[in-house]
Amino acid sequence: MKERNPLSATLDEPFVADTCNLGRLKNRLCKLEGGTILFCLNGWAQLTIDLKKHEVVKNTQIVLLPNTVVSLDGMSDDFKVSLFAFHGEMFREACLRFNTSFFRFLKENPCYTIPDEYTKSIYGLMDAVNCIYADIDNRFRYQIARNHLQSFLLDVYDKCYRFFPRQEIEGGGDRQRQLFEKFIAMVHENCLTEREVTFYADKLCISTKYLTGICKNVTGDSAKKIIDNFSMLEIKVMLQGTELNIQEIADRMQFPDQSYLGRYFKRLEGISPIEYRNLHKS
Repeated sequence: MKERNPLSATLDEPFVADTCNLGRLKNRLCKLEGGTILFCLNGWAQLTIDLKKHEVVKNTQIVLLPNTVVSLDGMSDDFKVSLFAFHGEMFREACLRFNTSFFRFLKENPCYTIPDEYTKSIYGLMDAVNCIYADIDNRFRYQIARNHLQSFLLDVYDKCYRFFPRQEIEGGGDRQRQLFEKFIAMVHENCLTEREVTFYADKLCISTKYLTGICKNVTGDSAKKIIDNFSMLEIKVMLQGTELNIQEIADRMQFPDQSYLGRYFKRLEGISPIEYRNLHKS
């Protein structure tokens, strides 16, 4: 029987509480339909989250929003996390009161390590989630879990304002930085089907040259390279984590045909989609 993804919740099981080492994610790309809050209890690990590498140590809290792509690159033998995974619908219900700028900040800053004196509330929330997860006969189980999720998000909100500059959370700063943050948010949302810089520049009401200049200033990469990186990540997730054939992936990504997808993938990765899938079989 196929091992369950520890970060996965479904409509039938809309939330999951667990303590584990995330070994199921070792060198595997996982795209979350829902979200997950994790707290490192022991050891260390390196995670790649939406193409960025993050070091995880004891007291690191990780907030993975829906549609995040994550993989576990390495870990110590004693690595252990407590986690609360939740379905996308539960997340939408719990986050109605929050500003979109807060979630944009979390998308770009999913990990932070908390001083010991600020961890008591996190342990309490994780204990509460574990208790309601175990109480399968509770007729208000879903509502209680959703309330716990909202409490968790409020606690994350508080921690962010304690440990990060307010301007960084609320999206202030110079105009170039604001445009770059909007561009990245748009790429996350549209990279499955939109791979041309023109699309994003038009949405931002700026020229393609200006957008590429902003990306170069902030990251050192061109706008096109950033778009391609996220598009390739989506393709790799489908090659690793689904049974879709190459034509079906091409259709989802709105390539003209599978040959076009094959050429695009090989130009950027150096191997064909089939070769990549064979290299990453479970």
